[in-house]
Amino acid sequence: MSNKLPLATLIELAQSKTDDATRRLGQLQSAHTSAASKLDMLLQYRQEYLDQLQRQMNEGVPAARLRNFQHFIGTLNGAIEQQRALTQQADKRLDHGRSDWQHNKRRLNSYDTLASRVRQQEILISNKKEQRDNDERSARQFYLRSASLAD
Repeated sequence: MSNKLPLATLIELAQSKTDDATRRLGQLQSAHTSAASKLDMLLQYRQEYLDQLQRQMNEGVPAARLRNFQHFIGTLNGAIEQQRALTQQADKRLDHGRSDWQHNKRRLNSYDTLASRVRQQEILISNKKEQRDNDERSARQFYLRSASLAD
């Protein structure tokens, strides 16, 4: 029993760490999805704004309005680059979180495998003991029958 206690404790700790890593991985996946979505939204908005500028250029645009468009596009490009950097950071965090989860899951699986081997060994020992007890009982019964026939 004392051999099972440390292993059970290790399994509980590994399960807890794996659960925590799973939660973190979900949060990281959500953050990555959000960052990628914002980047896509900014890219789409920039494209729509450029399309609008192109349509207005065909009709003729005053110089002041053109400068405003260019300034806004420059600001939008800056925001896109910042969001792209945030998305890359989210990618790295997600990769690290995935690696951490895999490490914890492998550790838990190792402990589970070890526990399974211990249980199989205990079953084998129990079966051998039961077989020995049955053999002793049969031998005793045979001896008692032989002794009663001899009398």
